[in-house]
Amino acid sequence: MSLSTALYGAFSGLKANSRAAALVSTNIANATTESYGRRELELRSGASGTGGGVLIDGVLRNVNPVLIADRRHSDAEMGLGRALYDFAARFETELGDSESPGSLVGRYTALENALLVAAADPSSAQRLDQVSLTADAVSTKLNALSRDVQAARLDADTEIGRQVTLLNETILRLDGINDDLRRVSSANADPAGLLDEQARLIDSISEIVPLRVVRKDAGDIALYTTGGAVLLDGRPSEIGFAPVNAMDPVFTLAGGDLSGLTINGMFARASGNGVLKGGSLAAQFEIRDEAAPARQTQLDAIARDLIERLGPGGPDATLAAADPGLFTDDGFAFDPLNEAGIAGRIRINTLVAPNSGGSWRLRDGLGAVTTGPVGEARLLQGITAALEAGTVPSSPALPGVSASFATHVADVTSDAAAARVRAEGQKTYLSAQNTRLKELELANGVDTDAELQRLMQIEQLYAANVKVMQTVDDLMQQLMSI
Repeated sequence: MSLSTALYGAFSGLKANSRAAALVSTNIANATTESYGRRELELRSGASGTGGGVLIDGVLRNVNPVLIADRRHSDAEMGLGRALYDFAARFETELGDSESPGSLVGRYTALENALLVAAADPSSAQRLDQVSLTADAVSTKLNALSRDVQAARLDADTEIGRQVTLLNETILRLDGINDDLRRVSSANADPAGLLDEQARLIDSISEIVPLRVVRKDAGDIALYTTGGAVLLDGRPSEIGFAPVNAMDPVFTLAGGDLSGLTINGMFARASGNGVLKGGSLAAQFEIRDEAAPARQTQLDAIARDLIERLGPGGPDATLAAADPGLFTDDGFAFDPLNEAGIAGRIRINTLVAPNSGGSWRLRDGLGAVTTGPVGEARLLQGITAALEAGTVPSSPALPGVSASFATHVADVTSDAAAARVRAEGQKTYLSAQNTRLKELELANGVDTDAELQRLMQIEQLYAANVKVMQTVDDLMQQLMSI
């Protein structure tokens, strides 16, 4: 080996070690950075006859594409499960349980107790007023529940709009990175930084829809959903959605009141078996168009059953066929053909409303012109009997079995609790799965201990190359002095 060959080999080694040390420092600095791929220098020996030495082939970005794909799919499942759980927990909390005084069950129980107390002494105006107050509390609770369900639908619609905006913006940025990667590839430059940003952007939308990434030669990608929708392939797709500013129980997607999704102008389903199924976006559509409307239908059925039990043909013989009963449809008689949204419109009859001075009509009848015998308790007892009677509800949203009003309320409460438990179990399972996949992904990431060991090796190699150069320099000095 000639001195020049040794000198070149040492010089190339110094250059490679300097680059390797820079990569180690970059790895350590980004040890906790999400979507960062650990860098590693690719080296090869120089060909014989060219001076040998060490040649830098490039920088290898170490990632596990299969594990990342599994984790991203888990992100989408986690997004769906979390959104559905949040809605189930929200409805159950608003509905309340049997031990909560402000719950629907608690308020109805208070009405039952007030009726019993008033029937024991119907001459007491205070006891009749208490019946009025507790009856009004039941109707206002149904109003509040209906408003919250519609608020949840509006929140879901707003969230869909936010996620669609994020999807469109991210797809455009990924398209720009594709262009940058092709330019970097043609210039033989290091694309690792662009690949990190690309991974970060994909991760930012992986919870919204399940993604399938197809990588091309230059590092640029095509992006699809697992349902088959093209998000980016040569050019970015545009996802369309028009959020609403208000929500009503009668608003539906089929009726044209609410917007669906479009991809490049073509309708695309997100829930069910749609091409955008499986992520938090699909969950928001399920809440807006299925889960929340189902809860609204249950509440409407409860309100209708309450109105019909105490309406014309019920315990109050002073009511004519077209008169509103104790509970009304916003002050008017209830129309069975207008059940949708009745939980939000149910009101206590203004004749016996709190502070109206007409609570005596709870004893004598809504159609009574003057007060009757103050000791007459038959109507109060009749109201209690009507509520406790086993009847088959008119609305198909409630089980078609004969049951009391309290049973129907308890069934809805139990169903809400069961739905929350199921959603919580699913979310817990998906969360554990997602956490495990993230741990496996991080295990393949930057190990700072290993990087520090590698840095010590680089230091030793650097010192060895310096020693070679010093030795060559000494030999050349001796040759020059001869």
